[in-house]
Parts: sequence; structure tokens; C-alpha cells
Amino acid sequence: MTYDRDNRSLFVPPSTQDHIQGVLNAAVVFVMYGDYECFQSANVYRLIKVAQQQLNVSFGENNLGFIFRHFLQVQIHPYAQRAAEAAEAAAAQGQFWQMHEMLFIHQQELGNGYLVEYANRLGLDISQFLQNLSKGAYVNCINADIEGALRSGVEAAPALFTNGIRYLDRWTVEQIMAAIVAAND
Repeated sequence: MTYDRDNRSLFVPPSTQDHIQGVLNAAVVFVMYGDYECFQSANVYRLIKVAQQQLNVSFGENNLGFIFRHFLQVQIHPYAQRAAEAAEAAAAQGQFWQMHEMLFIHQQELGNGYLVEYANRLGLDISQFLQNLSKGAYVNCINADIEGALRSGVEAAPALFTNGIRYLDRWTVEQIMAAIVAAND
């Protein structure tokens, strides 16, 4: 299968199947494709968090939606797959965003023992968590995110889309805020 590398539109639209902060029908919806072992993915996530906080103060809670999808770069990040599966296993217990934060904060420590430690810190049912990981219960979900990214022209993480259009400006809070304001108009 070939992919349109010049595509700048989001192939898979945001839906209730996604992990979302904010609301799906917000004025601006960011979709980020990221990798938990990728330093730049963590930085972009932090920038978006700052932008969210600033917007919530200025415009209220429901002005911005943020969706995270997986785009693993396993050839350079050997722990990315297992970290993504851990996030999905946490999601099954209602703790996706908490695990998401933990993985980005501790991205130098993503081995299996650490993942169990993080699940324990979050108060997850460890037996269920380990069972989901050992079964590979979320591999298809993660692969679907990757496939959607490829169809959207994504070649590397992080990749960001604003209201379905690929964000290609500089990765600064000011530029992201400007993109939000522009998308809001």
C-alpha cells in the first residue's frame, strides 16, 4: 500500500473512540500522533498543556479539544510499543491520561518493571493490567492509530493536526496559541 506523503489532512476524523481532553465539538480540536519514548513528543504535549491552561483561563474549558493517538517509531524506540500498550491497558481502567502523563514524565524508564510500577502508583488492578499486556489486547488499536497516521501523511512523531489540517509551524507556545486563534476565527 502506498501513502500520500504530501497529504496535510487528517484521514481518521476525531471520534468518541479517541482519548480526548476537553470536548469533541470544541472550536479547536488538536490531534497529536506521538511516541512515549520520543523526547519531542513529550515536549509538544507539554506545549499543548500550557496552551490549554492559558485558553481555559481566557475562554473557558470547552474551547479546545486534545486527542492523543499512537505513532510508534519502534526502529529507534524499543520501549514505545509496550508503553503504548500500558497506556491503553490503563485506559481500560479509566486512567489513560494519568498513565499518559506518567509515561512522558518517566520516558527514560519504560521497561516492563517500570510500567507495572506506574500502574501500581495509579492504583490500577495489576492482575488485569498484566493480563491485558500479556494478551496484546491493544495491539490492533495501536496499529489502527499508526495506519491512520500513515494515511494522513505522517512519517515521524510528533505530528499535530489542528481541526483536521496538519500543523507545520514552529513548536512554540506562541505559535500553537496563534494556530488556535486562527482556527477559532
